[in-house]
Amino acid sequence: MEINCNFAPKLITTTMKKTILTLATFAITIVTAMAIERQKLNFNAGWLMKVGDIENAQTCQYNDTRWKPVTLPYAFNGNEAYRKDIVDLTDTVVWYRKHFTMTDVKSKKVFVEFEGVRQGADFYLNGQPLGFSENGVMACGFDLTPYIKEGENVIAVRCDNNWRYRSRRHNSQYQWNDRNFNANYGGIPKNVYLHITGKAYQTLPLYSDLGTTGTYIYATDFDIRRRSAKVHAESEVKNESGADRVLSLVAEVTDADGKLIATLKGDKVTVKAQETATLSAKGNITGLHFWSWGYGYLYKVKTMLCDNNGNLTDAVVTRTGFRKTRFAEGKIWLNDRVIMMHGYAQRTSNEWPGVGLSVPAWLSDYSNALMVESGANLVRWMHVTPWKQDIESCDRVGLIQAMPAGDAEKDVTGPRWIQRTELMRDAIIYNRNNPSILFYEGGNESISREHMLELKAIRDKYDPHGGRAIGSREMLDIDEAEYGGEMLYINKSGKHPMWAMEYCRDEGLRKYWDELSYPYHKEGDGPLYRGKPANDYNHNMDVFAIEMVRRWEEYWKERPGGGRRSSAGGVKIVFSDTNTHHRGESNFRTSGVVDAMRLPKDAFYVHQVMWDGWVEPEKPRTHIIGHWNYNPGTRKPVYVVSNADEVELFVNGKSQGKGTRSHQYLFTFNDVDFESGKIVAVANNGSRDEIETVGKPYAIRLKAMENPEGMKADGADMALVEVEVVDKEGRRCPLDDRIIHFNFNGEAEWIGGIGTRDNKSFQRPDLNRDKSLLDAAATKNISDNYVGSMSLPVECGVNRVLLRSTVNAGTIHIYATAEGVQPAKLTLTTKTQQGNTLPQLTLPCRLERGETPSTPSYTDRNRSVAIKKAEAGSNNENVVASYDDNELSEWKSDGQRENAWITYTLERKAKVSKITIKLSGWRSLRYPLAVYAGKKKVWEGITQQSLGYVHIDIPTPVSSDILTIKMLGPASSKTEKGDTAELAGGKAGELDRVATAKGSVSLRIVELDILE
Repeated sequence: MEINCNFAPKLITTTMKKTILTLATFAITIVTAMAIERQKLNFNAGWLMKVGDIENAQTCQYNDTRWKPVTLPYAFNGNEAYRKDIVDLTDTVVWYRKHFTMTDVKSKKVFVEFEGVRQGADFYLNGQPLGFSENGVMACGFDLTPYIKEGENVIAVRCDNNWRYRSRRHNSQYQWNDRNFNANYGGIPKNVYLHITGKAYQTLPLYSDLGTTGTYIYATDFDIRRRSAKVHAESEVKNESGADRVLSLVAEVTDADGKLIATLKGDKVTVKAQETATLSAKGNITGLHFWSWGYGYLYKVKTMLCDNNGNLTDAVVTRTGFRKTRFAEGKIWLNDRVIMMHGYAQRTSNEWPGVGLSVPAWLSDYSNALMVESGANLVRWMHVTPWKQDIESCDRVGLIQAMPAGDAEKDVTGPRWIQRTELMRDAIIYNRNNPSILFYEGGNESISREHMLELKAIRDKYDPHGGRAIGSREMLDIDEAEYGGEMLYINKSGKHPMWAMEYCRDEGLRKYWDELSYPYHKEGDGPLYRGKPANDYNHNMDVFAIEMVRRWEEYWKERPGGGRRSSAGGVKIVFSDTNTHHRGESNFRTSGVVDAMRLPKDAFYVHQVMWDGWVEPEKPRTHIIGHWNYNPGTRKPVYVVSNADEVELFVNGKSQGKGTRSHQYLFTFNDVDFESGKIVAVANNGSRDEIETVGKPYAIRLKAMENPEGMKADGADMALVEVEVVDKEGRRCPLDDRIIHFNFNGEAEWIGGIGTRDNKSFQRPDLNRDKSLLDAAATKNISDNYVGSMSLPVECGVNRVLLRSTVNAGTIHIYATAEGVQPAKLTLTTKTQQGNTLPQLTLPCRLERGETPSTPSYTDRNRSVAIKKAEAGSNNENVVASYDDNELSEWKSDGQRENAWITYTLERKAKVSKITIKLSGWRSLRYPLAVYAGKKKVWEGITQQSLGYVHIDIPTPVSSDILTIKMLGPASSKTEKGDTAELAGGKAGELDRVATAKGSVSLRIVELDILE
């Protein structure tokens, strides 16, 4: 069999049968002998695209010669990313067509696999309908065999990415096709593959379209210390040969160096004609390298279908990894080591300016590896399942994933719930071999117990051995959920782990250092939000970085080791600035710790300091926030983030003393006089950091980040080019924002980057805002953010741009000029790709963090003392709610001062040193309390507002088995935690914003832990 699938500009042959086939520019030869080994082909090249709804565009006879040639993945409106507000992204119909030639198709099966289309799409081959896909998220695929023919074939796809697309199957809109968060990059923005098999073959994991589940690779019987496990390979097999076949499954396991380490053999099974069966093979393997955080070790498992004579009839290669998990006692174990979650709730689009999500696989690795570099161990993709490229990327870089199906902001019923269960089923089947997925998310908002059980049953049916927890946001009182946690606040549990789903909404542009630095952005200056100044959404970078320290400190306090109940961590919103819902001065969200081009803000380095460990920091780190280029006479605070206990600051060798420690990792040096030269922060754990005054701008510097396999001339590969303004010594000028003028020639297409115009002048009253949209800034920013422009500014001395390769190999010359500085030139070279490139099988794994340490990840600081019973001054029948490990229940007194007490009898006498307590209204209420051991007062004070829990430290630990908490007067209310409300202005929990009557003395306890 020979096929031209418009892929490689160079002819490829095999040794089995050599045939030269040339059609137009692209040609590839696929050859077969008596036994057919499956071919999976990159089907991205040679497509044609036309925007608009075109009559008869599915027919072979349609004249498409004037359509735009594109290489997939390619969203038709990807060039609008960050140039337009998400709500203004073009939603219309677009067509794609591809001509390809096939010969010798007799006795073959041919399938096409799309990693995803947006939103609804109809598929045709040679004018015949193949089917349609509607959810806009998940992969789809079709059997081309009935309509494939010798010679030229035409596949056509009509995509409708209407924001209000309505399902034909369910007569309902899709909950997740939402203009607030799910950026509408339409058409075919993801990869496409062609599969050729024999008539007896292993199926594809495309359940909704083909009704098949594909392969399933997993491990059991782990012995982490001895590095062994039993590896299982299961594969669904379909026999369409017309006769009964005796078949068996053989699996070859190859390590990351390409060495065959095991061959697993299954039993022979008779598969009747037209029957579908599941074949398996398994075996113990020793010497394994277990996949881990920052250690993306992957194996290739080749599942081979063999006939009765041992001849190979089909083979599938799966790149996967093996790891052991456990979810219990409020904690998470990876490879027998407790890990506390810290990372990002990233928009699933994970987009880039001027292109959207459609970037090459290596650039996905670059972005996702930066999360790991910042200290993140988890990415929670938001609202919808990410595309396969990002999932596979997280495998390679060692980044744990929480995979949702599809949701908006609430539980639903009827057709919309059916849509969600179908998507969860399909997503699990499609992604169950990816080791980085540890969590399946059933909803971005809490779901009912019945719905949780339904989703759990789907997981148990299609991924019973994957070692993945299934849960949802919140689920604070539903024991069947295997994990949970609120968005903005801290939850603890002694049962299933609780981690915050998205904390810290604050926003801020990378270009604003502080109020004393050009361009002198006043902290919080920006459009109003809810009629008030929006400080939290218009930060400068000093305050933004400090906020990261302040928020994470409260999660750190509740980390494992502090008693029976603990927090499993949390993820902040978001990693990179995103073209989605926003509330600051820009028309995109600036909550990222890197900007849209993945340039770090200081918050990136702050996380490195706090997160460089499985539970607590394990590597000494120190970082000075900001720069050291100020006007003479400037006096300012210098902020240092360190995981040491003490930090000393030096200016040109002169000590400024020890910093004041206001939070666990934050040290402040007030009123430091600027003096040109160098400042050095020296920590008592051996870490240090230094920054220096940079000279006048002198020159432009260009450097490129490229595909580690070489930049490919395929019309889809990209180069990320960084431009800096530097002084004579080559140091970046931190205050420079001049306009850089680019020019280029050669085999490339300009995509460009992003920059901030004068946002104040681009604000307009948002008079026609759709009421269905979530609240945003009071005005609308109409700036194009320089997206697509050949001239754009550096910000803080640096920026980046993207260029896309053409289908012709050659050189690319990039020139950068600007007024007042030396110009720069950069040359890139693109190469014709060799063979059928499948980057997911060849891109390198990132192993920098090393294998899972064998040492414990934390030490116990306190032990919980069990409560035997409780008695209260009022509402005595409900006292158990104050310690029932259910954060949706509370005990409260009757409002009378004399009754505002509760006494706990412990199971044994213990030396009590601490009480952790969650008080209703924790966000805003302060409670005046006293604590008694027996009749002795051991503590008195006023609790502070928090993100959940407050700690009462007993100055002198006391031995007792009776503890009483009394409220001494009315609670006071004063918000100090910023605007931590839900997007739509509601509560983040049932008990976070309770109000009490004036003069009432009402003690209200959600949860209490007594520690020794």
